[in-house]
Amino acid sequence: MISFSLWDIVRNLLLALRWTVLLSLASFALGGLLGLIVLFLRTSKHAWLRTITKMYIELFQGTPLLMQLFLAFFGLALFGLEVPAWLAAGLALTCWSSAYLAEIWRGCVEAIPRGQWEASSCLAMSYMQQMRHVILPQALRIAIPPTVGFSVQIVKGTAVTSIIGFVELSKAGTMITNATFQPFTVYALVALMYFALCWPLSKYSQSLERKFNASHRH
Repeated sequence: MISFSLWDIVRNLLLALRWTVLLSLASFALGGLLGLIVLFLRTSKHAWLRTITKMYIELFQGTPLLMQLFLAFFGLALFGLEVPAWLAAGLALTCWSSAYLAEIWRGCVEAIPRGQWEASSCLAMSYMQQMRHVILPQALRIAIPPTVGFSVQIVKGTAVTSIIGFVELSKAGTMITNATFQPFTVYALVALMYFALCWPLSKYSQSLERKFNASHRH
């Protein structure tokens, strides 16, 4: 058995935490960009575009993230396209988060009174101009709290990527436990690190929601 001091364990977990943070940020940013495209298509005036994006959203919402990771990592390899674990993890998390973010934002867009659409139509605005200048600025206020709240789910979702060999925080915890035989100490530290990432985001989301509710009442 390899001898690990408490600092050795913490130091190695912090190194892995770096990859958890980077994967979370990349998945949230890229998922947000893809989700915005899906949102525009989901609210399009063309029925066939709405149908395609609805199927895309239902596919990623209706299947486990674990399965999506397997398909991204092992499925692509069947077609001769071998991708590293970090890329497969980023691809799966990006698509997964884009589906949820698109639906969150669609609900915010549909919460805007119909009169806003009609008023902008009277100004001869195109659909894209309506979204850019009238609808999205108003929907943004509603969307911020649930969007920040969903970022917590992305951080926790990174733990599943260990199944394809990506060494993030939970995978590092398993590896260190196998080397030190100190599961309670290691996993307690892993839990504290996840909590340190997720709790501020959760509190910030709740704060934004309270502010929005207060301003909406006034």
